Amino acid sequence: METQQHEGSSLPQAKGATFLRTCFNGLNALSGVGILSIPFALSQGGWLSLAFLFLVAILCWYTGLLLQRCMDANPLIKTYPDIGELAFGHKGRAIICIFMYLELYLVAVEFLILEGDNLDKLFPNHDFKLGHSTIGGKQGFVLLAALVILPTTWLRSLGALAYVSAGGVLASIILVLCVLWVGAIDGVGFDEEGTLLNWSGIPTTISLLAFCYCGHAVFPTICNSMKDRSQFSKVLLVCFLTSTFTYGSTAVLGYSMYGEHLKSQVTLNLPIRKISSKIAIYTTLINPLTKHAIIINPIATALEETCPLRNSQPISILVRTVIVVSTVIVALVIPFFGYVMAFIGSFLTVTVSILLPCFCYLKIDKGSKKKSRIEKLLVLALSRWLGLSISNGKDWKDVAAVQGFSDSLKLLA
Repeated sequence: METQQHEGSSLPQAKGATFLRTCFNGLNALSGVGILSIPFALSQGGWLSLAFLFLVAILCWYTGLLLQRCMDANPLIKTYPDIGELAFGHKGRAIICIFMYLELYLVAVEFLILEGDNLDKLFPNHDFKLGHSTIGGKQGFVLLAALVILPTTWLRSLGALAYVSAGGVLASIILVLCVLWVGAIDGVGFDEEGTLLNWSGIPTTISLLAFCYCGHAVFPTICNSMKDRSQFSKVLLVCFLTSTFTYGSTAVLGYSMYGEHLKSQVTLNLPIRKISSKIAIYTTLINPLTKHAIIINPIATALEETCPLRNSQPISILVRTVIVVSTVIVALVIPFFGYVMAFIGSFLTVTVSILLPCFCYLKIDKGSKKKSRIEKLLVLALSRWLGLSISNGKDWKDVAAVQGFSDSLKLLA
C-alpha cells in the first residue's frame, strides 16, 4: 500500500476538518457548473423528467454511503484508487484511476469552456491581437481564463479548501437568486408551458443530471479529512439534500422562463443588459476559479508521485502547468459545453459515481454478516443493470445513459 500512503500524505491531516467545513467541501464538489445545465436538461425531457433528478440524487447518495463503508473496512484507505486496490488489487486501482482521472480532467476542460462562453457573452465581438495574429473572442477568453487560473494550480496545500468551498457554495446560491430575479422582477416572467414528457430527450436529460452529482472521485479524500469520519454519512445527507433543492429550483425557474428555447447554459439566455444577468454571469466566472485547482490536484499529485523528485516545487509547478496547457488545447478543440457535460455524465459519472462503488462494496464487504440479504440483492441488481446498460445499448428505453453517451459523441464529432 505504498502508493496509497504517498497519495494520502499529500493532504494535510493534522487536526482534521469540522462537520461544517466538510459540508462546505462536499457541497462545493456537488454544486458546481452542473447547475447551469439543469434547466436545459429539463427542457430536453419535459416536466416529468424532473423525477429523474431525485432518482439520480438518491442513487448517487447511496453509492456515496457505499464508498464510506468501503473506507471503514481499512483505516489505511485515503483515496478512491485505494478502494479499488483493496477490492480488486492493482488492476482495480488502475481501472479506477483511468475513469476517475479522465472524469476530473474533462471537468477541468469544462470549466475553461464555461469561462470562454460567459466572457464572450459579457464582451461580444471582442477579438484579441497577438502580434500580427488575431484570436477570436471566445478562444481568447479561454486563454485569458487559463492564465488567471494557472497560479492557483501551483498551490499544493489544501488547508484553505473549506474557505474556498464556501465561496463556491455562495456563488451557486447567488446564481439561483439572480435567475429568480430576472424572471420575477426584470420582466421575463414564468409563462412558458413547456412539454410534459419528451421520450427522445430523456437520455440527454439523465446524462446531464448525472454530471451534477459527480463528486464521488473526491468523496474519500473529503471523508478522510474529517476529524470524525463516522459523521460523513450525515455530511452526505446534508450535501445531497441541499444540492438537490438548488438544482431543482434552478431547473423549474429556468424552464418556466424560457421553455424549449433554453441554451446549454441558462446564463446564455439571460438579458445581458440587466444588472441581475451580469451578476449571474460574473458569479459563474468565479465558480470555476474556486474549483479548477482542486479538480486537477489529484491528477497532478498522481503524476508527481511517479517522478523521482516528487517533493520538488519546480517539478510540481511544471507538471501542473502542463496539465493546464493541455486542458486549454482540448477546450479550444471541443468548445461544446452541453455535449461535453452529457459525455461526462452519461459514461464517466455513471461509472465512477454509481457502477464502481457497487462493485467495490460487493467485493470488499463479501461475507459480512452486517449486510442484509435484501441490501446485497439491491446493490447487485443495480450494478448488474448498469453493467448491462453500458455493455449493450440497443434499447435506449432501458439504457438511457448509453444512448446519451452515443448522442454526445455524434454531436462532438
